[in-house]
Amino acid sequence: MARRLPAAVLSLLSTLSLLALASCTGGGEQQEQPQGADASTRIVVASGQDVTGKNGIRQQLIDAWNATEGSHGYRARLVELPGSADQQRSQLLGALQSGSADYDVVNLDVTWIPEFAESGMIRPLTDAAVKAPEDLIPSVNSTSYWDGKRYAVPFNSDAGLLYYRKDHLRDASASRTELSDGVTWRELRDLIDAVAPRDEKAGWTTQLAPYEGRTVNAIEAFASAVPDFELTDRDGTYVATEQQLTAGVAELRERTAKAYTLKEAAESREAESLSAFAEGRTTFLRHWPYVYPTLYETFKGKLGVTRLPGKTVLGGQNLAVTSSMTGQRAAKAEELIAFLTDPDSERCLLRAGFAATRTSAYQESAPDCRHAPAYAETPWASPTGESTVRTPPDRFSDGTSYSRDILYPALREAVRRPVTPLYGAVNRTLITELDALYDPPRGPGEDPPSDTEIAKSLDEALREFLPD
Repeated sequence: MARRLPAAVLSLLSTLSLLALASCTGGGEQQEQPQGADASTRIVVASGQDVTGKNGIRQQLIDAWNATEGSHGYRARLVELPGSADQQRSQLLGALQSGSADYDVVNLDVTWIPEFAESGMIRPLTDAAVKAPEDLIPSVNSTSYWDGKRYAVPFNSDAGLLYYRKDHLRDASASRTELSDGVTWRELRDLIDAVAPRDEKAGWTTQLAPYEGRTVNAIEAFASAVPDFELTDRDGTYVATEQQLTAGVAELRERTAKAYTLKEAAESREAESLSAFAEGRTTFLRHWPYVYPTLYETFKGKLGVTRLPGKTVLGGQNLAVTSSMTGQRAAKAEELIAFLTDPDSERCLLRAGFAATRTSAYQESAPDCRHAPAYAETPWASPTGESTVRTPPDRFSDGTSYSRDILYPALREAVRRPVTPLYGAVNRTLITELDALYDPPRGPGEDPPSDTEIAKSLDEALREFLPD
């Protein structure tokens, strides 16, 4: 007999499917420029779709900039690109190379900055593009540079977190049910052993399908196994060794072993892993900060979130100015970026569920969000006298702060993916070479390749195209 899921969970799955779609696609309505608008005073911002929904936080920040048009004389328009992240990258590359689209400011994944900078499609920025640079989280700010020059300003950041079901742990009489102060992989496996046999649930799930999610999980495992691990240095030079790769592959194999990991994880992206967790088929989930508000709204006291054991990968998007912008328009584009990434905008982004890029956003004394009152925490900040968007409480029952004690340290200590204009090729190589861990032997009696064999093949493949 098919299981009937509770109505609350069905509602959550519907919401999560939209979140997952928004995180990897850019479909939806584009904001049209008002009739009669002067193209010479218009700034077009190209971005993937906002995971906070239609008229989400990014559009509200654009609206706030436009409300001050009288002081700067320009209007901004947000254009949302359709397709997956890879498709958006291809669209932007094609449009900027051919000049077929009038994009002035582009919201780029942090891994794309070297490629777009090296190819001359974005221009170095002046100091006017960033307010209070000392306030930017150093690890996050480092993603804005290539060849010693600032080409972008961090807009919203990202880092992997570990979500868990407290009720599963309580029902299994696990040794710990509150993990907000952190957990190691050994402790996590012990907790899975306590939960899984009793409830017949897989312990955890993540994103291991053959796309960038597999690369993210791999870099997290490699960086956890090898202190100060890097595939490339800050100049894009290949610096990893076969020995380091062997240790990383062994760590990835161990943490995604079938005894602890949901079977479907090998084919899961963000949407599938979210669904498995929401349906109660796993106790633990590795995912990004943007899902926290929605998960909390459904599970409330049953939901827990903590830092990912070991290292986590830094994600996020940065704003850059295209090379076609010159003179006064380029200066106004930088002014727009400075507004969209200023301390108040970052507080608004944090309230909306994004990871803010500034230290000040995580401080107790930080003022409320003013640029986008719908995301204000206090009623007086909203024109209607009430907050119009529900956000989860920042403080847990044990006194831990989600933003200051979990999210902020995760961002501060996160590791970068390979820094290179050839990141797309690195990503494809990692996905292909690591497929041996998740694609079983096809012939009878055929043994799966060892960690050493996989590492050797990966090392050879990377050396074929990366400078060393």
